[in-house]
Amino acid sequence: MVKILKRRKNAVIGSGDGKTVINSESAELKELYRMRARSLSVPLSEQVRPSTMKEIIGQQDGIKALRAAICSSNPQHVIIYGPPGVGKTCAARLVLEEAKKNPISPFDENSKFVEMDSTCIRFDERSIADPLIGSVHDPIYQGAGSLGSSGVPQPKAGAVTRAHCGVLFLDEIGELHPMQMNKLLKVLEDRRVCFESAYYSKDNHNIPAHIHDIFANGLPADFRLVGATTRAPEELSPALRSRCVELFFRGLTCDELFVIAKAAAGRLNCSVTDDAAYLCAQYSASGRDAVNMIQMAGSAAINEGRRYINVCDIEWVANVCRRSRRILPKLNEIMPVGVCAGLGVASCGVGVVLEVECSVVKVQKGNGKMILDGMAEEEEIQLQSRSIKRKSTVRSSVENVRWVFLKRFNIDCRDYDVAFNVPGGIPVDGPSAGIAFAVALMSALTGRKAASLTAFTGEITPHGEIHRVGGIAEKIEAALDAGAKNVVIPKESWEDCLKKYEGGGIKIFTVSDIAEVMQMAFLNRSVEKTALEAKVNLS
Repeated sequence: MVKILKRRKNAVIGSGDGKTVINSESAELKELYRMRARSLSVPLSEQVRPSTMKEIIGQQDGIKALRAAICSSNPQHVIIYGPPGVGKTCAARLVLEEAKKNPISPFDENSKFVEMDSTCIRFDERSIADPLIGSVHDPIYQGAGSLGSSGVPQPKAGAVTRAHCGVLFLDEIGELHPMQMNKLLKVLEDRRVCFESAYYSKDNHNIPAHIHDIFANGLPADFRLVGATTRAPEELSPALRSRCVELFFRGLTCDELFVIAKAAAGRLNCSVTDDAAYLCAQYSASGRDAVNMIQMAGSAAINEGRRYINVCDIEWVANVCRRSRRILPKLNEIMPVGVCAGLGVASCGVGVVLEVECSVVKVQKGNGKMILDGMAEEEEIQLQSRSIKRKSTVRSSVENVRWVFLKRFNIDCRDYDVAFNVPGGIPVDGPSAGIAFAVALMSALTGRKAASLTAFTGEITPHGEIHRVGGIAEKIEAALDAGAKNVVIPKESWEDCLKKYEGGGIKIFTVSDIAEVMQMAFLNRSVEKTALEAKVNLS
């Protein structure tokens, strides 16, 4: 104690009951005030953070769905999926402010937005400390205070109680520990937190009335959960997903990242050329990437005595930071033989145009090989108790195409070495390129070029039927960006909301059979004649 008093100098103003009272103007407190009085400049990423829903770029559908889930008379729990840096956290924070102003919403001006990162939630398996759910501080624990010395267990509220009648936002909810997840699910169901303690007795008159009430009725925890994650839906707990509305925020396009780059440059009081902003967008995977690149390029320009950012500045940042440039495919006016444009969806939810290449070589009868380059050969599925490896769906699609050619066109692909390739360096998987494989193969066999400025998507069966695939809207948007005039999709995938794209200079054709696909791909030539050309060409 003597050492403590010397260090605090004249901090002691009195003592009583063995407890030392420290002056509020102690040296430590003054140092704390001095630290708080100093600060660095506000980071650019914080300056450009959206303050209204209109400032969130490219997520109109996701925001509309989020409003429907939260800004209503009966708000729901929500999980938002999407890549990092696309506005999930900002949207969740802003939607509560909108809900507070909605007269039919149960949220009011006292509703709080409590935010936690699931990757950083520390808890003790003995329930000594739990910042998310809450815990009981039993008398045996150090620092239990005067109540603890009287044998009184003290419940401590967690984030779920602080968010009562508000929103609890859990970032990266897919990283939450399974034990915490189970506790959270129980709270969501009961809308309260129940505590237990071996030190609690309802007959103990030393325990204050409010603690008796907490142990009898629990702490209130009636909130709405908004979880955000970059994981795929199947990686999350099915029990959690069944309690929540699932929304998807997509990755940003180059045009949207261009807008973000322009806005970031304006915050730096720098001008940026359109070419430089668009190049920045091509090197960026998210809004944060674009802002960080602009900040670095702008700071370098300011250090050189200028207030503008050019293409050389962006190229320098990309080189120093080892960034990969996004390649934006453009469809050829005239397709080469053996090439077809397929459509897919990237992991970030953005549609992509795939160039499917095929070449064939006649070999000894029945000795042909099927070679896949740029595609996944197998995939592994993680289940709760085991993992399963299976043939990839894209390889299955190629083999289905081979069976269709044998059964429908009487062409045995086993008499040829058939090589498929999808350039780009990223392994392709999924069934939606099935009809694109069929068109590319038919083009290689016949020597005829597929229809120009036409992109295909659809799953093919061994019988030649075309089944539905997902992400049609995203795929059509990618086809538009690539310059396509026609898009061929499964008839089962048609929805009335797709009509809006037909006014944008693109025609959408629906097919249900491989014969319709070939007629579209080879300018309405009969399937029989096309198949005959294939036989003649390679006979």
